[in-house]
Amino acid sequence: MEVKFWGVRGSIPTPEADRLRYGGNTTCLEIGAPDLREPVIIDCGSGIRALGDELLKRQARRFHILLSHFHWDHIQGLPSFAPLFQPGTDITIYSNRSTLESCLLLAAQMADPYFPVLFGEVGAQLDFKQVDCGKEFTIGSLKIEPFQLNHPQGAVGFRIESEGRAMVHASDHEAGVAEIDAGLVRVARDSELLVMDAQYTPEEYPPKVGWGHSSYAHAADAAKAAGVKQLMLFHHDPAHSDTFLDQMLADAQKLFATTGMACEGKAFEI
Repeated sequence: MEVKFWGVRGSIPTPEADRLRYGGNTTCLEIGAPDLREPVIIDCGSGIRALGDELLKRQARRFHILLSHFHWDHIQGLPSFAPLFQPGTDITIYSNRSTLESCLLLAAQMADPYFPVLFGEVGAQLDFKQVDCGKEFTIGSLKIEPFQLNHPQGAVGFRIESEGRAMVHASDHEAGVAEIDAGLVRVARDSELLVMDAQYTPEEYPPKVGWGHSSYAHAADAAKAAGVKQLMLFHHDPAHSDTFLDQMLADAQKLFATTGMACEGKAFEI
């Protein structure tokens, strides 16, 4: 299984020069497996635009999109996802909302006068599926378990397993609710990779309690409790420059040695 980051930033894209080494696009990941010809995508932040261009080059015609939630930074790239406008393309979108609600929420950002093409007029065939936390489903060889995160208006994480190895995606999560934190540790237990919200430093976090995001110390605590092999800090704050993220990474590695910083364009083999 391969994990590739196409967008790692939270809240809003950051095209500033001092934020481009780690990446300025909002959240989007691609999951691939040797026997899986249908790419699996997590979230539709602005990073999905470049991914869409790459998928056209590959002549891929079927995709699966897992949505953690519908906040703007996780859906804003969908109208710029080139395969959405290609006849003969099939896209299945999974979320924890009802199929009708998911369709309406995504259609809203392309409604007149926000976008020149209405959601109902795109060329691709769209299918919507509702998923439930704790209920596993499969896409090809991938076993996927959604689980609850602590975030305003709700969000879900995903444990994705292939050939006995797993990665866990836990973006947009605020530590501090015991039951939800325990659930995250359970699904991440002994996984190869935990990609987790670490938007803040411990010093930045106190005035932002309730905003729905964690510090790198919270992420390190979860990684240690779950016994994961590698932690990847994710959902970078738009105010954090590359130099600032370098220091965050160095400090986080003092708490959990095998910590990395999610970087746009980087791929990991699991």
